[in-house]
Amino acid sequence: MEEDFKQPQRQSSIGVLLMFVTTLQQWGRALWPVALVYVFKIDELNKGYLYIGIAFFLIVIGIVAYLKYLNFTFYLDDENDEFVINEGILNKTKTIIQLNKIQQVNINQSLLQRVIGVYELDVDTAGSNKKEGSIKAISHFLALGLKARLMENEQVDSYTESSEVESDEVDAEARPFMSISFLSLLKVGVTSNYVKGLGLIVAFVATVFENSKNFISQYDFDDEKIDAYLDKSRIIQSVAIITFLILSSILIINLVRVVFRYFDYKIARQNGSLLLSFGLLSTKSTIIKPEKVQIVTVTRNFFQKKMNILELKIKQATSGEKEDRKSVIEIPGCNESESVEILKLLFLKAPEKGMMLKPNFRKLVFSIFLSIILPLTGFFAFAKFIQPMFMDYVYVVPIYVVFVGIIVYFGFRNNRLYVNDDFIIKQSGAWDVDNKIIEPGKIQAITTSQLFWHKSADIGSITIHTAGGNISFQLGDYSKIKQYVNLWLYEMETSNSNWM
Repeated sequence: MEEDFKQPQRQSSIGVLLMFVTTLQQWGRALWPVALVYVFKIDELNKGYLYIGIAFFLIVIGIVAYLKYLNFTFYLDDENDEFVINEGILNKTKTIIQLNKIQQVNINQSLLQRVIGVYELDVDTAGSNKKEGSIKAISHFLALGLKARLMENEQVDSYTESSEVESDEVDAEARPFMSISFLSLLKVGVTSNYVKGLGLIVAFVATVFENSKNFISQYDFDDEKIDAYLDKSRIIQSVAIITFLILSSILIINLVRVVFRYFDYKIARQNGSLLLSFGLLSTKSTIIKPEKVQIVTVTRNFFQKKMNILELKIKQATSGEKEDRKSVIEIPGCNESESVEILKLLFLKAPEKGMMLKPNFRKLVFSIFLSIILPLTGFFAFAKFIQPMFMDYVYVVPIYVVFVGIIVYFGFRNNRLYVNDDFIIKQSGAWDVDNKIIEPGKIQAITTSQLFWHKSADIGSITIHTAGGNISFQLGDYSKIKQYVNLWLYEMETSNSNWM
């Protein structure tokens, strides 16, 4: 059977149910204050009118959902190489997406979509930090065929047999060259997000301690009697148990999050691109074009290194000033050899670290000033002149100095910029060490700066701007930085890479 995407067509008819639920959720979020009032006054209401009102409300939502389905069409304009989506009930909108600007096509399936047997197809381009086009209810058969058409680089005069496209897609998905095992996901779950977990513990302990102290002072309890009544050893034991329970909860939550999000992670090759599929309750399938990739980040900490696992984060072109975490494609739990294979697919060769640039020792001094000296100065000034009771917490100062000092030191030691003819690699991080990899030909702009008191030491800073974000390196050898900048500017002018 031949599917002609040149003619406008609608979504799957069962998708009306999905639109009904989606519209109900949208209206529910908007009208929940009104619903809350009726809940509290339900005994005073006439039940007949209440049921009639609910029925009328659901009928209106059903009509709106059907009109959304009826007015939503999509098709391919081969003459102009465009993908066109028409939608809207009263305010009609027409979204036109240039095929050569498409950098990513995702096929997702939420729990509700899985129940009713439809898929969602999202189209991303370079130029926005949100989805340019989204089809909420489409069959897997059509989703695979449409995805193949949208990701083609050349002009296609006629659509190939749908059965052949589906066969190729299924074959590619059925035989992935790499898959992330369940054991690897467990390793990722127990070795990541330590900083967030530590922050939650510190916040929890500080809150409990402060509230307990306020409670005791408010009701004029006798501190000596309380100290005599409470066994200090039991207090320490209770605190240890509570801390253990908090750590265990954080660990379990992180494990569940990683497993549910990345379950059955498979990576396959498809027409020179990378096909990723993963998810337990909500599944996702996405294609990455290597030429569209802007920044690849390889992340690993000490425990992950011992377990031979790491995490890859792939960023393509975005226009948002802030990084949209949802737009970052993550590949967790792959080992060293697997990461090399993925990097070869993305960059045609394995990136290697070249000439190393290290920051000047002034970078370390400045970091110590910002993170240790300045906060402690503010703390003691506040405690002395505004709130003397804060001096009771002075015992925390040595712990803070040691902890933050270790983080600052390792952050400085891992701060490096590696440069060779084909790659720029920025290394950073104290515990989770990131290696951000870019190609000089994909640089959009370069900013260099040097403060006047740094001229004698010949140090300065550089920021490399790409369509996927910026990479900065501060207080390095300024003479070497300028040499590399001249080389990169030349490559920018002469590069013919189709990374948009």
